Amino acid sequence: MRACALDDIPVEGALKVVLGGIDICVARSEGEVFAISDTCSHADVSLSEGDVEEGTVECWLHGSRFDLRTGKPTCLPAVKAVATYPVVIEGDDVHVKLEK
Repeated sequence: MRACALDDIPVEGALKVVLGGIDICVARSEGEVFAISDTCSHADVSLSEGDVEEGTVECWLHGSRFDLRTGKPTCLPAVKAVATYPVVIEGDDVHVKLEK
């Protein structure tokens, strides 16, 4: 499912998209594009509003970081992973595959 144009995602940054009723954080880091759940597993806030660096995104509220490849938290207070979604780049478009 087309999520956005590649140029819509800041380098070392993130963008929130809604696909199939699911809030998704599409992020670009270290030359790759990732898609994870946009909702922090510790607090109900948008991860796409946080800082992206070195393959992680930070929850702006309490500082938890999530690995963009695995969805696993890399520091407290979050202890539960967030969902990840496969990404395919086709030309200038970013497509995210939602699991059925």
